[in-house]
Amino acid sequence: QLQLVESGGGLVQPGGSLRLSCAASGFTLDGYFIGWFRQAPGKERERVSCISTSGSSTNYADSVKGRFTISRDNAKKMVYLQMNSLKPEDTAVYYCALFRGYNPCFGVPLGSWGQGTQVTVSS
Repeated sequence: QLQLVESGGGLVQPGGSLRLSCAASGFTLDGYFIGWFRQAPGKERERVSCISTSGSSTNYADSVKGRFTISRDNAKKMVYLQMNSLKPEDTAVYYCALFRGYNPCFGVPLGSWGQGTQVTVSS
């Protein structure tokens, strides 16, 4: 039973900031890579960021580099996505997902996609 719950979305003005949270339920996070993804209406799901099991390695989509920061707290069973300098094109439903071992958040994740959290960037 691998369940993740996203939260922290909302409405923000361009240039603003938002922090998303991803909480694990029923298991510990330390054995998994965690990825943040987003999907806007009519568009494919996009890999936004990925963090390794310990948090020592991270990577980002080119579209968010320098603006977004992924982090994790395995003891708290939480993963975060700090989003700064938000742009209207960041508007999407954001999801977190699990990946086993040495998998930098590509392909099909473990478990199923959750409900996500809506981020809307608009003036």
